[in-house]
Amino acid sequence: MAEVVGAAAGVIGAVVALGSSIAEVAPTHRQCIIEIKNNCTNFSLCNPRMFIESGSCAIPLSPFIAPLKSDIFQFSKTPNTACGSVGVFTYDLLPKASKQECKEKIAVMFSVPYDFTEYCNWYAVGVFDEKRQCDYNLYHEMYYNTDKAFIRGKARDPCLIYQGDNVTIMAAMSDAYQPVMKVQVSEKKK
Repeated sequence: MAEVVGAAAGVIGAVVALGSSIAEVAPTHRQCIIEIKNNCTNFSLCNPRMFIESGSCAIPLSPFIAPLKSDIFQFSKTPNTACGSVGVFTYDLLPKASKQECKEKIAVMFSVPYDFTEYCNWYAVGVFDEKRQCDYNLYHEMYYNTDKAFIRGKARDPCLIYQGDNVTIMAAMSDAYQPVMKVQVSEKKK
């Protein structure tokens, strides 16, 4: 009996060691750290909204990003699920002139999949009318469709540059299990 228990313990130890080795080779934690830099002098970023298709927001969006300021936030996958971290967020473009109203918003879509054998990191940036809702429809449009209001790409491709009427958005994303995305919003040169 002692031999059977010893053999079973050896098998269990080997399985645990194999599982640990697989986890080191193919990490299962997915997150996306996003840095957004407001390089504008005449626009602030305010009234953030987000829609998360998969995962959660671990470090929240700042309610206001002043001109020439930046912030960092993080989206993570839901633990113990075979899903990644996927969603979209928006910020209204608030003109510095106090009598002007917000007429546009910037949108950033990110997708960090759980399964890298079939999928890869995607991201998109664009400018929409301020009435556009940050919801499943916006996420779906930016992930699956093409439109003049945004540009989308894979993280392994060159950086994205989108030119709206008032601002230019540049973005880059690393191609990793836990990528970093950098987004810069600048006033469009006229």
